[in-house]
Amino acid sequence: MTTLSRPPADPSAPRPGAGEHFRNWLLFGLQDAKGIHQGPGAVSDSHLKKHSWWQVMCLTGVDYFSTLGYQPAIAALAAGVISPLATLVLVAVTLLGALPVYRRVAGESPRGEGSIAMLERLLPRWGGKLLVLVLLGFAATDFMITMTLSAADATAHALENPFAPAWMQGQNVAVTLFLLALLAAVFLRGFKEAIGVAVVLVGIYLGLNVVVVITTIIEVLQHPVAVDNWWLALTTQHGSPLMVVGIALLVFPKLALGLSGFETGVAVMPQIRGHATDTEENPQGRIKGARRLLTTAALIMSAFLVTTSFTTVVLIPAQEFQPGGQANGRALAYLAHEYLGNGFGTVYDLSTIAILWFAGASAMAGLLNLVPRYLPRYGMAPEWARAVRPLVLVFTLVGFLITWLFDADVDAQGGAYATGVLVLMTSAAIAVTLSARSHRQRKRSIGFGIIAVVFIYTTVANIFERPEGIRIAAFFIIGIIVISLLSRIRRSFELHATHVRMDTPALEFLAANESGPIAIIAHEPLRLTAQAYLDKLTSAIEVSHLPLDSQALFLEVVVDDSSDFETALEVRGVSRHGYQILEVHGPVVPNTIASVLLHIRDVTGLMPHIYFRWTEGNPFTNLLRFLAFGEGEIAPVTREVLREAEPDVTRRPWVHVG
Repeated sequence: MTTLSRPPADPSAPRPGAGEHFRNWLLFGLQDAKGIHQGPGAVSDSHLKKHSWWQVMCLTGVDYFSTLGYQPAIAALAAGVISPLATLVLVAVTLLGALPVYRRVAGESPRGEGSIAMLERLLPRWGGKLLVLVLLGFAATDFMITMTLSAADATAHALENPFAPAWMQGQNVAVTLFLLALLAAVFLRGFKEAIGVAVVLVGIYLGLNVVVVITTIIEVLQHPVAVDNWWLALTTQHGSPLMVVGIALLVFPKLALGLSGFETGVAVMPQIRGHATDTEENPQGRIKGARRLLTTAALIMSAFLVTTSFTTVVLIPAQEFQPGGQANGRALAYLAHEYLGNGFGTVYDLSTIAILWFAGASAMAGLLNLVPRYLPRYGMAPEWARAVRPLVLVFTLVGFLITWLFDADVDAQGGAYATGVLVLMTSAAIAVTLSARSHRQRKRSIGFGIIAVVFIYTTVANIFERPEGIRIAAFFIIGIIVISLLSRIRRSFELHATHVRMDTPALEFLAANESGPIAIIAHEPLRLTAQAYLDKLTSAIEVSHLPLDSQALFLEVVVDDSSDFETALEVRGVSRHGYQILEVHGPVVPNTIASVLLHIRDVTGLMPHIYFRWTEGNPFTNLLRFLAFGEGEIAPVTREVLREAEPDVTRRPWVHVG
């Protein structure tokens, strides 16, 4: 006996054309409205393979670890001989501040929502939605600038190589656009390829850095005079130890780029393979893997930052860190050429170029997990935004535009990058502080509160130091808010229900009518007296010609949060003053009524007829009430929602207005 997994294809059916094949490929992984889309990192196992935590660490690590390419030089330029101490402050903030914060964030948002979801739960309704849109603006600033800045920096390293062909000189924009297109191609192929490339790049890059660090430490030990000169300069320039510590704290915000990577580490959590016993409600294996990822990455980066900040300042002349110097923006590459030869130095350059280019992969992964999680659910993006590949194309085009506007200039984008990173980390610190307080964890709430204050100080100091960052972020925020609100208005006449369920009494009310049609009277849930129901029934009979012998049901929609879009509808059957009532909670009255009517038609096979009275008030004011509060002009909007949802007029529920 043979069992087929699916019915055989009909030979007479027309084969899909090239356009249909392309559409299916483009929208692969698109989730319907009946399930919660978790971004491309959480598509079911039948579509996407999960990975070990250390492999996913490499995906987020291409952003975090690639900062070694420029962080030691930035520290030396900003702090001079005091940069090793300023880096110790950075490492302390990383291990004692950012790491505990994001370990808690990972535990409270295992689906990769991050601190944004935690804050969303604290602020309901439109205030929460607006906060999410603002934070998404900063996240877009962080992730998009990560993509463009890293690609531009990789281009700069490539063009500065002595072996680069002459025709490439001055082609920074063209080469950066090519690298961004190449990155998009990797993601269009799928996350499996992206993670595989990240593992190779990170493994090679960290291995080469270990060689450089060990070599330079041996060089320092063999030349103690260099250490003595550094110590003498430190004590001579800054005097007392308290002055040294104070200066280190003041210059620390300039090194904030070394904190990047934590937000993307949480965003790609759905990629992590958990335990076999994990459930969506309690994915303890995934959480444990994410915490290992965050801790391991922070320890690796901290070790590199401490050692490299010391060896670079001791071994590299101060003038080489200045603009135009050979170590400007590439301190470790300078040491690789100086102490390991040009052959090894060239290999190190190539590895640095590759990981800088691919640093955008972690940013792309973060965007692909954040955007589908919020905007489509809010009705603030088209349905295709739930799929991976269309978003990859959109983000790539935005990256092209940013590269063109900033002429692939790394320095011009640095302020926006640091601002986006620090605002997200500050929001995370505030979120876990409020979470600890809500759980009555006094000591933890105090500790996280202190961390939040540190990040607020760092963010404010960075904004005053580089105000162009907040200006660039403002464009992203305004763009996201405007596009989101326009999309919400455009989708206002769609059905919002992810599913409709009726309890037993509600089904019994409907089963009493065996021949149809099913008469339903729309009723305001604020008027629950027996006289109110009688008046509404009498009005339907006299004005809308409801048959006298009709067993009419009342339908009441209770508006909970009008800012919500996608909602599961639970219809309850209740009896009140002898009348049978279908009660349902929803975000918008007309759309909820339309969803219930279509469900009744499908469940019973009978045509529902709904009876309304005209709403008093100015039509324009009622339209605004509908958009903002889910109420307003109920009858005509219900009819319009039904018209868009059911194009066949013979199958469309009837709307009566009197």
